[in-house]
Amino acid sequence: MHLMRQGKLRQLCSGGAFVLVALGSLLAGPTPSRSQDIPTAPSFVDDFTSFDRARWYIADGWANGKYQNCIWSKKQVKLSNGMLTLGFEKQKVKDRDFACGEVQSKQRFGYGTYEARMKTDSGSGINASFFTYIGPRDKQPWDEIDFEVLTKDTSKVQVNAYISGKGNNEKVVDVAGGTDKAFNDYAFVWEKDRLRWYVNGELVNTITDPAKLPSHAQKIFFSLWG
Repeated sequence: MHLMRQGKLRQLCSGGAFVLVALGSLLAGPTPSRSQDIPTAPSFVDDFTSFDRARWYIADGWANGKYQNCIWSKKQVKLSNGMLTLGFEKQKVKDRDFACGEVQSKQRFGYGTYEARMKTDSGSGINASFFTYIGPRDKQPWDEIDFEVLTKDTSKVQVNAYISGKGNNEKVVDVAGGTDKAFNDYAFVWEKDRLRWYVNGELVNTITDPAKLPSHAQKIFFSLWG
């Protein structure tokens, strides 16, 4: 896949009853041909041969809201053989019946290419996501760029973007062979004047409307939740 990146990405998660096989390596950072108006942390590639705690924060002991049926648990984030695995399992945690896994970057990133190689499991009621986000918790407007797999239908992935909390930019696209049968490459290229999503090197969606383009540096997330 050639997407103006400054490096390569490789494998990510696997295994478990419900697992997001999310990133064997990840690249984020400014594309060389566009002007940069958003402050950004340096580009990086992570192949998950080890877990860089200076780069990643593991969510633990809380949930995003009442709509989430699980509590983030550090026990649902595992690293083995160059793969980061996020789990989801029935386990009573606080007021929820399930435990789930999430990691997020500690730094924020702006314009650039973001790519992950992922594999999901299948199952009803589960959301496996690779996305960037910033919002009120960080005293910023809600901007977001998404890849989301609802694992009840592993033949598709939804791409979307939110600008100041407004969505309605979603598009559901096919994933040849399914998200659960093999690792697939998911990437988006975020520039000042356009946003493009790719699946296995194929362009699947483009936004050029200035009103629909995020404009705030965001953190990188991988999550598996119900």
